[in-house]
Amino acid sequence: MEFERAGGECVSMNRVGNNDEPPLTAMFNNQHRRVLIVEDEPILAFALEELLIEAEFEIVGVATRLEKALAFIESGVCDAAILDANLAGVSAGPAALALAARGLPFLILSGYSPDQLSNAFAGAPCLQKPCKPERLVAALRAILPAQ
Repeated sequence: MEFERAGGECVSMNRVGNNDEPPLTAMFNNQHRRVLIVEDEPILAFALEELLIEAEFEIVGVATRLEKALAFIESGVCDAAILDANLAGVSAGPAALALAARGLPFLILSGYSPDQLSNAFAGAPCLQKPCKPERLVAALRAILPAQ
């Protein structure tokens, strides 16, 4: 998986397995749905990616900037997205509007409370950071149509 740093530099990260914990797939039905992560904090983005892979979602990309998020959305590669409302001081509202225009479900994972978010995020489920992993996976499954 590649992450884009603020200056545009791409960094590759390899996954390291951790077999000490039971897999989330034991708690949730396997989805194999394509998810876009829009998060500007690299460590949190990596943790989200690992969590969702363990829950058997397919991660199509991690966007750390609005422009990259919009490019992923416009390419049509995702079935759903997790959005941080604020990407290094830039609102992810345009990404939320682009997802909504395409009929793609998304949820907000933010340090902001729902009443602090712009209207672009209206109607989307909002989870506040920090969030329990099980709650995030359950919320993502809930917004995806049944297979």
